[in-house]
Amino acid sequence: MGIYLNPNNDNFTEITNNEIYVDKTMMISALNRIMKVNNKYVCVSRPRRFGKTIAGNMLSAYFSKGCDSRELFAPYKISHDPSFESNLNKLNVIQIDMNSEFKNELDKENLLSNLQTKIVAEFIEQFPDINFNPKESVGNCILKAYAKKNEHFVIIMDEYDVLVRENVSEKLFHQYLDFLNGLFKSNTLRPAISLAYLTGVLPVIRDRIQSKLNNFDEYTILSAGKLAEFIGFTGEEVKELCEKYNADYEEYKRWYDGYSQRGIEIYNPESVVKSLLNESIGNYWSKTSTYAVISDRIQENFEGTRDDVIKMVAGESVDVNVTTFMNTMTEFRTKDDVFTYLIHLGYLAYDNESETCRIPNKEVLEEWKSAVAVVDEYKTTDRIIKASKELLKETLKMNEDAVAKALDESHIHVTSNRSYNNEDALQSAIYLSYIYALNKYTILREVTTGKGFADVVFIPFVPNIPALIVELKRNGSTESAMNQIKEKRYFSSLEHYSGDLLFVGVNYDEKKKTHECRIERFVKE
Repeated sequence: MGIYLNPNNDNFTEITNNEIYVDKTMMISALNRIMKVNNKYVCVSRPRRFGKTIAGNMLSAYFSKGCDSRELFAPYKISHDPSFESNLNKLNVIQIDMNSEFKNELDKENLLSNLQTKIVAEFIEQFPDINFNPKESVGNCILKAYAKKNEHFVIIMDEYDVLVRENVSEKLFHQYLDFLNGLFKSNTLRPAISLAYLTGVLPVIRDRIQSKLNNFDEYTILSAGKLAEFIGFTGEEVKELCEKYNADYEEYKRWYDGYSQRGIEIYNPESVVKSLLNESIGNYWSKTSTYAVISDRIQENFEGTRDDVIKMVAGESVDVNVTTFMNTMTEFRTKDDVFTYLIHLGYLAYDNESETCRIPNKEVLEEWKSAVAVVDEYKTTDRIIKASKELLKETLKMNEDAVAKALDESHIHVTSNRSYNNEDALQSAIYLSYIYALNKYTILREVTTGKGFADVVFIPFVPNIPALIVELKRNGSTESAMNQIKEKRYFSSLEHYSGDLLFVGVNYDEKKKTHECRIERFVKE
């Protein structure tokens, strides 16, 4: 048993001893199926705090010869899987946390040589009958153990991309490439490696490092494949936790849902766990980072960035081409590169079918609101957001002039001149102007109601405030908007709602670029 070579199962034991542990052990079954075949090299990239390290510790506890984990896994799903016995504590594991190595190494330039020296020392200790040179590479040690004793290895490397994300010297970076090349590109070494499991925030870098890792199958936040359900919490898992802790599942969806993978809704596990244990929903994930990650990127303002950011803050999805990004922290050439980068970091969610991105949930929206507040180009956005609390208050007071004036500014701000009269622009203006309402309402667009579709419906999830049905008109009148709500009985979709209800009719005059508003209280017959 060593620190790097054949570690014990203490890390995973500690994880399972936590008050909340969600069983992800069937990931072992998925990986057992690809062992010792051509796609046994796996790279999993996800945002921070999504469970990558936990999965790595689980795999180490299962494969490592340095421990006996049968009882540890007995309560979990994998123990009933036909593949459970096949590799249970039968392989040599080399586990490396590159982030810890980098942070704790005082002599950065000799990071790789020092790391290899420590691992080789453990080879010498654990295989005393094999003649290892203390100065040789880890790859050579693996090869000797395989050649002399038919020993097979699993390599688990957490945060493989730390030397890509940090500002390291060219010398250290090229040493790192040589290190990766020695482990993963040697045909002679390949039979000795049963599985390689790498994790990172970013997928494989597509310029200097690609040739070293192009034999890896990638499971990213853009395309998670068969591993989608194992990194992050699924909707069903969160629902079960909410039932156990008597928490409001719908509120958790609003705050932490939004990352869809292969039809599976994925939640940020860090935030779900902390909010349940603290018995308080809030912004937990962002406390481990900073909104500056967003603001630094959007202030570069590549063509179209500002318009699309405002649309996303206003609740829309925007087109994104995720194929051009080089997966680096520095090479940004277009808004697509910026948005793809923010997708990988979790600040945006990606839809594979529509090839669009959006802000995934309320927790992340709070980060975007903080980011736009400090970038000069978004000062108007920030002002509209901060005014939205007062606007909601005035709407509930049925102050029609206040609504019309707020929409005048919001409408022109969320759109370019070419799309100013677009119908979607008016809906976005409504959403941005009322963004504070997300604290009290579920806001739905194009809701099927009665004999048609209501443009925007505000359904409260807190007591003692009215629901709102908003109908939008262009070059019409507030009277026609109000009549449409009544004649098409848009309110019938809320027949099970017992609270008060306000009708809001908004007309936009294209020539004057102004809005009129009319608000009426619905009186049940």
